[in-house]
Amino acid sequence: MDLKGKVAIVTGGSRGIGREIVLALAKKGCFIAFNYFKNESLAESLIKEVKSLNTKAIARMVDIRDFEKVKLWVEDVKREFGQLDILINNAGIINDKALMLMEPVDWQEVIKINLIGVFNVTRACIVTFLKQKSGNIVNISSVSGITGTNRQTNYSASKAGIIGFTKSLAKEVAAFNIKVNAVAPGYIETDMLSNLKEDYKQQLLNSIPMNRFGKSAEVANVVLFLLSQQASYITGQVIVVDGGLSMK
Repeated sequence: MDLKGKVAIVTGGSRGIGREIVLALAKKGCFIAFNYFKNESLAESLIKEVKSLNTKAIARMVDIRDFEKVKLWVEDVKREFGQLDILINNAGIINDKALMLMEPVDWQEVIKINLIGVFNVTRACIVTFLKQKSGNIVNISSVSGITGTNRQTNYSASKAGIIGFTKSLAKEVAAFNIKVNAVAPGYIETDMLSNLKEDYKQQLLNSIPMNRFGKSAEVANVVLFLLSQQASYITGQVIVVDGGLSMK
């Protein structure tokens, strides 16, 4: 697979799954633009790592809840690299609570970043893809958006929304040679998982048929596949990466 010279935007690229996706793209020769929300030092560290792979990444502190700022960011990326080929909507947060304890702000912030953020960035990129009659979009959803997860009504709703968004947009733009797919990870070894209590983590582990948590690189590998020519006839699909967690 050769993505050399392609330009990709990755949201939430400085850590976790997003970071692995940035590195996976860099190893294939992509130029990458990613945003971060707070941690500039992590972003700078990743830029240096990408540079060591003989390609280039640029990072910006961009709040994807703000459509106008997102539009300016996408235009900056196109000016910097001269083109835009790939969009990976990865940025997301959790704020888990039982619904009876969930305040409106807890619901709204998760929806704004996880779902409205996907709209904002995709809307800012889609005109370019339509004009050039090419583009590849991969949205990071979650098994929580497929099966639902206890105490995650906000997160599950946002990730289910991404799946509906993916399928609808895929139908809308397929005739323009634009692919839109989603990846739905299960429990992956990231900061989100490491912050859980050990007894709860063991409980989660027991629910996974493969009896281990996934790695961010395993999600990134599926993203790479969806961007490759091997997946040229795949659109509107949700690829689950969960060690069998969601099997019925």
